[in-house]
This record gives sequence, structure tokens and C-alpha cells, in this order.
Amino acid sequence: MTAIVFDDRVCELGEGALWHPERRQFFWFDILRRRLLSRDDTGPLEWRFDRMASAAGWIDRDRLLISTETGLAVLDLTSGALTDLVAVEADDAATRSNDGRADRQGGFWFSTMGKSAQPGAGAIYRYYRGEVRQLFDDVTIPNAICFSADGRIAHFADTHLGLVWRKRLDADGWPEGRRELYLDLSEWDEGPDGAIMDADDGFCCALWGQGAVQRFDATGKQTHRFDVGGQHSSCPAFGETGQMLVTTALENIDNPDAQQGLTYLVTHDLLTIPEPRVIL
Repeated sequence: MTAIVFDDRVCELGEGALWHPERRQFFWFDILRRRLLSRDDTGPLEWRFDRMASAAGWIDRDRLLISTETGLAVLDLTSGALTDLVAVEADDAATRSNDGRADRQGGFWFSTMGKSAQPGAGAIYRYYRGEVRQLFDDVTIPNAICFSADGRIAHFADTHLGLVWRKRLDADGWPEGRRELYLDLSEWDEGPDGAIMDADDGFCCALWGQGAVQRFDATGKQTHRFDVGGQHSSCPAFGETGQMLVTTALENIDNPDAQQGLTYLVTHDLLTIPEPRVIL
């Protein structure tokens, strides 16, 4: 299991890694520099925005649903046009979007947080077939949104607290019952950031400050560790068989070396499941 540099463009805050199964292409964000990055056979690609954006789900071959600091928008990858879909916290200049991922039912979960990580300023929302509901509030840095293979369990974290919860979902993907504590990493020096689930319901989470993605099984036991060069590993995404993209961030690193803020490709031996599409 090795890691190589997939893209050497430095990200101030790399996040929101996504594999587009129809385009067979990775996408990821540099939140603070307001851009979406990718690569294809022609080389590096980039889309610039007039606001911070942080996470995405794929709608079809040429459109992504984008979570931005003013709400959800649809990006046309061919024209670069960004069309607003629904406003979320658009009148609150103190917050921005953060983590997000499509669920197995065709919905899209996304989070907000204070731009200065103000305590309790964040929340988690779900978009589902035109409807947006706030699911959780009073979160400082909401992260690690991902879903079990059968689509009936959601995971999410507060990086600030170092806690990861899981929540049962109904057949339409809406939360039901009480949330359960899944992982308590509060004693670690690093916090849980972006995460994905594999086909065996392994929780694969980037740990901010540790330069690695770690996998935990359903009981919370650590089973794998995938190291990358960047200290602030922030978000993974599974791609082709045996490949995982991992973003990193330059943010808050004094005297960074040349490995910081790059985007890495890791080889792995996990069974994976396709990234689901978002249904508008």
C-alpha cells in the first residue's frame, strides 16, 4: 500500500474528494481559494467560483451538485456555469459549507460551520428531491459524512470534539431514532475529517494532523492505515479498483515542506461500492 502524488497543485484547504463513475474522474476542492480541481487525459482542470465551495455529488455526466457558502448550486462542467438551486445560510456571512456526500437514496447531506470555527455555529442538512431539512445543529466542525453499503446508517463527526456518531435511516434516507457514539477519538492529537465507507462497512477517515486515512470496522477497531505525505489529510474518495484519492491542506502549517497541500493517490486492498448519484 503506497501513496504517490496525484496532483501537485498546492491546496490551502483541500477537501470534498469525489469520484465521478461516469466520467471516471476525480474531483476535489480547495475551499479557501474558491476552486474545484480535477485531472483527465488532457492534464489538470480547474473551475473558479465567486464564493467558497467545499463538497459535491454527481447528478449526471456533465453536472455536479455543489455545496457552497450560500447554499446548493448546480455546476455545468462543460460550460462552467454555476446555477443556484436552494439557499442555505445565505444571509449569514459568518458561516460556510464544509463536508458533504450523496447518500444511497439519491439525497445529499452537507454541513456548515463558522468561518473561524466558532463553537456550535455549524449544522448538518439533507437535500432530497427538492426538499432541504436541517438534521443536526450545534456542531463546531461537522465532518466525516458517509453511509453504510445498504444505505441505512449514516456517520458524521465533530472534528472539534473528536467524536464520530452513527444514525439509523429510514427507507427514504431520513434519520430515525437516537444517534449512537461510534468512535471517541477525543484523546488523539488529531481529529476526524472527511470519510468514506467501503463495501464491508469499514469507516475510512482522514485524520487532520496525522497524514493518514485510517479504517475502522463496525465495532470501532482500527484495521488499516494509509499514509500520505501531507500532514493535514482531509478527505478520501475511492476511485478505480484499488485506488483512493486523499486531499491535504496547507492551512495552519508553519514552514511547510513541498509535500504539504498536495493531493495523493493511495493503493489499497479494500472492496468498494460505487459513488451514488444525486437525484434533483
